[in-house]
Amino acid sequence: MEGQDQESRSKVIEVNSKETWDLYLSQATTQGSPIVAHFTAAWCMVSVLMNPYVEEYASTYPDILFLRVDVDDVKEVARRYEIKAMPTFMMIKEGVEKKMVGANPDEVKKGIEALL
Repeated sequence: MEGQDQESRSKVIEVNSKETWDLYLSQATTQGSPIVAHFTAAWCMVSVLMNPYVEEYASTYPDILFLRVDVDDVKEVARRYEIKAMPTFMMIKEGVEKKMVGANPDEVKKGIEALL
């Protein structure tokens, strides 16, 4: 039973504050780990429909840190990165940021693979 809980547990980390964002960003930078941040909103169905894809990518690419940021809950981070539409995916590696706007699973996957 315990193993099933672990399998169903999300590999995408929910960011619920600016401090949490800063902590994960700092840790990933120190460890040299790329980041994929999915900026979303609960009311945006297109963005919510991307969640299973992001979960799959997080399982497929364990060396990348996957974060989910609800723009309504963590407005300061959304403003910092000038997030204007959902979903927006921010790929960060070695201080270089690439922003992708829209719900195109294939393009998001290509962006993720470019981080490797």
